[in-house]
Amino acid sequence: MIIGNCYHSFESTLHRTVIQPFPLVKWFGDSGEVPVETHTHTHTHSGTMLSILAAGSIFFPGLFLLSKRCLKHNPGLALSEGEATIVSARLVSSIQAIMASSAGYIIASSCEDIVEDQHWLTSTYILFAVPYFVYDIYAMFLCYWHKLQVKGHEEEGGRPKPMGSAVASYLRREFLMVLHHVVMVTICFPVSVFWRQGKGDYFQGVMFMAELSTPSVCLGKILIQYKKQHTLLHKVNGALMLVTFFICRVLLFPYLYYAYSRYASIPLYTVPLVAPWQCNVGAFCLMAPQVYWFTLICRGAFRLFTGASRSRPPATLNKPDGGCCPGQEAPLPPPANGYSPVPHQTDRETDTH
Repeated sequence: MIIGNCYHSFESTLHRTVIQPFPLVKWFGDSGEVPVETHTHTHTHSGTMLSILAAGSIFFPGLFLLSKRCLKHNPGLALSEGEATIVSARLVSSIQAIMASSAGYIIASSCEDIVEDQHWLTSTYILFAVPYFVYDIYAMFLCYWHKLQVKGHEEEGGRPKPMGSAVASYLRREFLMVLHHVVMVTICFPVSVFWRQGKGDYFQGVMFMAELSTPSVCLGKILIQYKKQHTLLHKVNGALMLVTFFICRVLLFPYLYYAYSRYASIPLYTVPLVAPWQCNVGAFCLMAPQVYWFTLICRGAFRLFTGASRSRPPATLNKPDGGCCPGQEAPLPPPANGYSPVPHQTDRETDTH
């Protein structure tokens, strides 16, 4: 999720540039054209690549179904279908984050030359993790669907909201997150695996470690789900999420520019100037959602630590009609970051059906 710019040689008449968005790395010549490439980063046989993709396609949905089954049938938990679905989705996200961060640390710590050194785990984990983004779009919808049912968002006469209406509402509410996942699969994946020419594994590894913030985000969602917003655990987790998200997802972008400036022995401010415009545009597009989500987290954390969310009596959350007060609709589920940017009583769905 980033663009880092690196030069293989820095001469007065010729230089080549490496681009790195999510793992996006390309080589450019003097003209800025992308050369035709005839091989992949690891020369992985297509059959092996398909096997790794298939493994990821089985692992993440399978882990989701297994964890949901265990949560539903555990006598000590006795979770409902909706609760088990939501917790399982967040458990899978956390496990994927731990795997990605671990792979990233191994890769980054193994690369002495941040441009030329290669590690087999780079392309392997990219292939394995791509199906996760496809699965997660569906898992997020399942969570959204169950939240709508739990919070009483139903059509008049007690009929559930039609599936098509729920899908449209989900896409509107989680548009940025869904778009992020689609870009990861349709753009970042092919660029990372087929167009990099084996350059920039270090940058790939650093970007994998951006997932370090995900477990705290998922825990925050679970605590909100069970109305634990005012517990010490939620406050500690919120502070941890704030710090890890800022370091791992916001500072990540300028750090990669800084890392290349040291590698190429050029001033930091000159890196964007010598990089092809595609690098800087890609970096901006990939960083912008992270900054937006970070502002939402900051606003949620501000309300949490200042006690602003305590202004409404907790009992109103449990009204039989699911609303905050008579005649009002129940609030929508919190957004994907786990912290709504506005107080819950004003975060309502606009029903146009």
